[in-house]
Amino acid sequence: MKIPVIHEDSRIPIPTIAHPGDAGADLAAAEAVTIPSGGRALIGTGLRVAIPDGHAGLVLPRSGLATRLGVTVSNAPGLIDAGYRGELKVGLTNHGSEPFSVEVGDRIAQLVIIAVVEPEFEVVDVLPDSDRGAGGFGSTGK
Repeated sequence: MKIPVIHEDSRIPIPTIAHPGDAGADLAAAEAVTIPSGGRALIGTGLRVAIPDGHAGLVLPRSGLATRLGVTVSNAPGLIDAGYRGELKVGLTNHGSEPFSVEVGDRIAQLVIIAVVEPEFEVVDVLPDSDRGAGGFGSTGK
């Protein structure tokens, strides 16, 4: 995937897959920010991407930040359409009890590229039956 770098700061790595077989590539911050407890921030990554047609990017939280510190992606998953060419920015929310500081180069989120199908929507009078039916949250009884 093509990635022109916006910032020439060597502390900002390109997205990288940590281990073979991993789905997510780490995204790093291109700016230093402190997010107060209960606060939010939009953090630039200094990167732009050209996601191939028929694909989308999902920006997801890093599990360690979420579980240890309560810091997560505000609109998880964030969606990057294939046609978007602006800087990738990550909205973070600090649900923790302490301020959270981000330094340039810190890994703040993950980027997953997925294949998407462009649906054809059709208005109908009745939907086909399914085993689940119209049951919502908790509908499996578990």
